[in-house]
Amino acid sequence: MQIGVYGSGYLGTVISACLADFGVPVTCCHSDSSRMVEMAQGSIPFFERNLKEVIRRNVRCGRLAYSTDIEAFARKVGVIFLAEDSPEHLGDIAVRITRLAPRAHTFVVTTPVPVGTASRVERQLIENSLTATVVSQPMFFTNGCAVEDFNWPDRIVLGTSSHEAVLALKQIYHPLVMRGVPVIVTNHETAELVREAVTAFVATKISFINELASLCECVNADAVSLSLALGLDKKIAPRCLQPGAGMGGRFAESDMEALAELARESGVTLKVLGAAREVNHSLADRMIDRISRVVDSLQNKDVGILGLAFKPNTNSVAGSAAMRLAQSLIDRGARVRAYDPVAIPEAKLELNGAVHYCDSPYAAAEGADALVVGTGWAEFRSLDFDRIKQLLKRPLIFDTKNLLDGTRLRAMGYEYVGIGRI
Repeated sequence: MQIGVYGSGYLGTVISACLADFGVPVTCCHSDSSRMVEMAQGSIPFFERNLKEVIRRNVRCGRLAYSTDIEAFARKVGVIFLAEDSPEHLGDIAVRITRLAPRAHTFVVTTPVPVGTASRVERQLIENSLTATVVSQPMFFTNGCAVEDFNWPDRIVLGTSSHEAVLALKQIYHPLVMRGVPVIVTNHETAELVREAVTAFVATKISFINELASLCECVNADAVSLSLALGLDKKIAPRCLQPGAGMGGRFAESDMEALAELARESGVTLKVLGAAREVNHSLADRMIDRISRVVDSLQNKDVGILGLAFKPNTNSVAGSAAMRLAQSLIDRGARVRAYDPVAIPEAKLELNGAVHYCDSPYAAAEGADALVVGTGWAEFRSLDFDRIKQLLKRPLIFDTKNLLDGTRLRAMGYEYVGIGRI
């Protein structure tokens, strides 16, 4: 079966490469010719662990092709994954492809969309006297782990009333189905709501443990041990139950806003979601207040930040708590020096002239009144902290990810401040 993926952004790049890795022929199509050429060469405009190797491997063996010829694309493929990062023109794309195709297609909508989008695409096709099957399939990717998330999903959700479409997609996902990955078949609206609900629930979970971390700081309790004990309860589970500086990500805020907007339009009040979003947004300010108290005002202070990406193994700064911290430090009058292994080009688009970007963590620490761990890159654990201590004006570390060994650092003479740590 020839599979098509329409989209040249994050989703389209990941989905086309990972489908080809299942051993089936895949064509990724988009009108941006320069982007298609770059992708065929394995050059992608973002950092995603293992993805470049997957692309090169499948291009080299002929399973993965990139094209700008939408007419040839429409004629060749049978199942098309609509994988644009934005849902703005999905209906128009489906109409255009269907008009060019000699037979009815199955469109799989993987783009994060508001509830009701797939039904609107179906209506748009009908209004143009066109026939095609539309399936809603939310994807649950985490930046930095997208390849692993695709190959080891918790479940596959398919929103469709077409038995034939379900069989076709089960065949495409045969390696996952044979491994025992559950396939949930439901209607469009439920499938679309799953993604937003998952994001909202994770935000609620993270916000809950962060509020408890604040309580821990007041009663001499340790938030990391608390989260471990809670997570070992089979009713709760440990994933996404670590205190930190908040939840971010490429689609996180848009998912929660879409869910909140749907509730408002439906006359429903989602109080728990509202509270979780409020807690998540306030965490950066809370950390800034703590830093300001310890250094006795941030005005004209030098602060080094280690990490700007919203999480390790990605260059995305979308919704990054570290970026919010950097901006808040600047707003309070601090001078910010920052280092990140891969996210500096993305960060410069938002904080270009306001931050001094460094080529190493040691350069970020040099002359700083405080050092802040903003992203949990594993390499920060193995830094030469004796050297960093000599570079800092004051041996003060704020660890917003609870990444470092606070006991060891205190024994070395550091002032170590974690999130909810004793």
